[in-house]
Amino acid sequence: MTAAEGRRSLKRRLADGERLYGALLRLPSETLVEMAGVAGLDYVVIDCEHGPADMGALQHHLTAAAAQGLDVLVRVGTAEPALALRCLDLGAAGLIHPHVDSALQAREAVVADHYPPLGRRGFATYSRAGRFGSVSASAHLAAAEETLVVVMVETERACAAAGEIVATEGVDAVLVGPADLAADCGFPGQEVVDGLIEEVHLATRAAGRKVMTIVPGTEAARAAEEAGAHLVLYNTAQVLMDTFRTLAAPSSPGRR
Repeated sequence: MTAAEGRRSLKRRLADGERLYGALLRLPSETLVEMAGVAGLDYVVIDCEHGPADMGALQHHLTAAAAQGLDVLVRVGTAEPALALRCLDLGAAGLIHPHVDSALQAREAVVADHYPPLGRRGFATYSRAGRFGSVSASAHLAAAEETLVVVMVETERACAAAGEIVATEGVDAVLVGPADLAADCGFPGQEVVDGLIEEVHLATRAAGRKVMTIVPGTEAARAAEEAGAHLVLYNTAQVLMDTFRTLAAPSSPGRR
């Protein structure tokens, strides 16, 4: 048994009540993936929606993550089942689907991510996820059942349908996209957006699903934990920019 095979999946760890911490990576960098693992994070999210969807680079990122015992979620684009298939065949632990506005679209995400009977993912054991054909079909099917499906709620329409979205069989977690939601609402002010987010989170928890929350730093992470999030996701670009700004302007009397 390999180390990866002996590890509990993200899905299993969430079911056991663990709170998991990850880093959102939009910048292609195997070193950042490796550093996240060395630092002790539970997972990374590789962003193929707002970042490059390069399968060769993604495989290198997955290999670097596996070496550190780190799980990888991939954010695909809207309604991209072909990309979802390739990401899962490469060994992603799960996928994040943006702009899910209805129960039907949530169902389509689940269908893309799972083998029959729950979904319609094309079956292959010779992929990296199937250890290049070295595992049995039954073992590969069992491992694939641990695929984590996260749907993103990013519009007023989606917020209104949140109860139906989170009740969809196969949906494991929900991430509200605060920037897209604010834009969809016409930038009404943070209080309005926060109210909608809380309504979605209430519906998510009521359905027995997990909340994923994206945060800019540790203070926001603590607030997300207190609010009940089980998947805390650091926005690495923001963390790095805040760090660089601090380094660029240290508090020293002699600096001009």
